[in-house]
Amino acid sequence: MPGPPAAGGGMRPPGSGTRSAAQSRAINPVTSVVIPAMMASVEEVEVVVAHNERATVRVGGVFLKIDADQARTDVEVEAMAMAPIPTPEVLWRKPPVLALAALPGTALGHLGEPSTASPAAWAAAGAAARMLHDAPLPPWPGRSLDELASRLDVECGWLVANDVLPVDLVTRNRQLAETALRPWTPVFIQGDLQVDHVFVDGDQVTGVLDWSEASQGDALFDIAILTLGHKEHLGDVVAGYGTDLDRDLIRAWWSLRCLTNVRWLAEHGYGSPEEFPEVAVLRSRP
Repeated sequence: MPGPPAAGGGMRPPGSGTRSAAQSRAINPVTSVVIPAMMASVEEVEVVVAHNERATVRVGGVFLKIDADQARTDVEVEAMAMAPIPTPEVLWRKPPVLALAALPGTALGHLGEPSTASPAAWAAAGAAARMLHDAPLPPWPGRSLDELASRLDVECGWLVANDVLPVDLVTRNRQLAETALRPWTPVFIQGDLQVDHVFVDGDQVTGVLDWSEASQGDALFDIAILTLGHKEHLGDVVAGYGTDLDRDLIRAWWSLRCLTNVRWLAEHGYGSPEEFPEVAVLRSRP
């Protein structure tokens, strides 16, 4: 979490997205899906990403998201309708398939790869995040502090118990991650604002993909996910956001995100944990 411009994709937990470096290496079975007759004349169907929970395929200029959990799709459709920033057009929905139009432009970047986007494009992404965070809250809540703390505890325990990562690496990053778990004023967050999900054309944001994790939450979480693995652009994003942000807390969210992602990636065939960009981020933390 590179394929063509996409309107959605697989999953770098907790959300889904277009292909990242790790996802491009992963080979997973795709559940059978019946594409409506209106797509029958299209010769080429590209699997953008797939695993046993979700899949996204590209059929011409249309992206078909197949999700076994329709509650996630409900959230995605409602969040896109509420968002004050550009999102993919919903073409049709026939459970378990959601059809979305492709966005113009290209992804702002990809986790684990240098971004070729300009500082102005990164600043525009920060401005889009601020616009979203200033919008009215969605009616559904996000994860509670207790839920986040419990998940962090479970995932760190698994990493250590299974010798996936060194104990000192997990301990150091867990201490950093725990500082993010403090009370915050909830805002409308995208919930999975990774660089693969932000599309730009030049210095303009043309749209944001994959809203299935949208909820009420911490504004700094969105900023952290956007800049994960791209710390050199944190200043650009903060400048575009238009107000000072606590960079230590953003870095704390980096550690939490990475610690809680490694097991899912390992168990879903994304390669060796040592190759994950998330692990590289953990190792870079002081």
